[in-house]
Amino acid sequence: MLNTTQAGSSKGPKPLIIICALFFIFGFVTWANGTLIPFFKLSFGLSDLQAFLVTFASYMAYFFLALPSSWILKKVGFKNGIILGLLILGLGSLIFIPAAQTRTFGMFLTGIFVQGAALALLQTASNPYLTIIGPIDSAAKRISMAGICNKFAGMIVPIVMGSLFLKNASEVEKQIQAATGAAHEQLLNDVLGRVNMPYIVLAIVFCLFAIVIKFTDLPEVEVEEDIVTDDDRTVVHKTSIFQFPHLFLGALCIFVYVGAEVMAGDIIGVYARELGVSAELSGKLTSLTLFSMLIGYIVGIVAIPKYLSQQKALRICAILGLIFTLLSVAIPNYFAVFFVALLGLANSLMWPAIFPLGISHLGKFTKIGSAIMVMGIAGGALMPFVYAFLKDNLHMHFQIAYFATVLPCYLYILYFAIKGHKVGVHTK
Repeated sequence: MLNTTQAGSSKGPKPLIIICALFFIFGFVTWANGTLIPFFKLSFGLSDLQAFLVTFASYMAYFFLALPSSWILKKVGFKNGIILGLLILGLGSLIFIPAAQTRTFGMFLTGIFVQGAALALLQTASNPYLTIIGPIDSAAKRISMAGICNKFAGMIVPIVMGSLFLKNASEVEKQIQAATGAAHEQLLNDVLGRVNMPYIVLAIVFCLFAIVIKFTDLPEVEVEEDIVTDDDRTVVHKTSIFQFPHLFLGALCIFVYVGAEVMAGDIIGVYARELGVSAELSGKLTSLTLFSMLIGYIVGIVAIPKYLSQQKALRICAILGLIFTLLSVAIPNYFAVFFVALLGLANSLMWPAIFPLGISHLGKFTKIGSAIMVMGIAGGALMPFVYAFLKDNLHMHFQIAYFATVLPCYLYILYFAIKGHKVGVHTK
């Protein structure tokens, strides 16, 4: 059984405010990848497959670092884990500076991987915190509140970073292609030098926020040894994390959900370029996807659990995902981009619903279960590669390749919403 200490009530709204601020940071760092993809294509002349290494480096860090993050949290606690994560996030940001000076794409990927490692630790700490500081049936409401902060940051990033990194992108691209010798080298130095100031500022902000948390009374959340079944009367003692099949089905659901979210958010710019949209505009289209998600989060805050259960909200979102995916292929010309952006609305309540359903009834296994769920974020690393492989290697039309990549994700999410989250939960 979870012993939440009712942090949300006994300590006031402070824990929720702190975690919402963290989600703003998650959003800013994560969704910056959507801008870095066209930026690195401009700076290094990368193919789509090479550019997608940006998302691969970021999201694969979750796969490798989520379980170690669970061990770290067990040793140092939630609060100190969050502080450590913020400091590592600052370090990853600072790696961008020598990467720009040496014009080394691999070093940029290293910085992105270090940032992803920090986010794995922060996500492993903050998501269960949001789930268990209050009633489990309203966890989606709290996660939706944090999600608004996350996606608001994501809406700002393409505008702010896009204006800094992709300023006059079409003109600069032509200049780089035309220049030779010293002029070509200087152009590349000038373009990559655009990352210096923004990432120095980010590193400072992350470290300052770590100091704020250090001196903030953020309560620890403890977990009792027993697990209580759905009837809240029968106590079941379990000895292994593998006795919770709904957890692993939930982790797979996170895997396909994050993959679908990245395809709607980070890859919308690449999709738009295929339709002939300019580099300047396509680099900012992530904001449109995130605005759709923001609307969905607001609906979640109002409707869950008063009008909608988490399970029903997830079913509705999965069905919307299927519909918008079909329309993104069926609608011709530029209008198809709007249905890709509307996938943000379909995706909005998925994480808030999937995560609490996946870690429900885990008791003392909550921390490691949360880490396994966070490992599913690696789906964001692989789905863009599936799309690029279908498009470039199998020579599918880009819209068909997008459809073939995304549609199975929503079909599985619908299964988890209807049946998968129940598997093994009632076992006594």
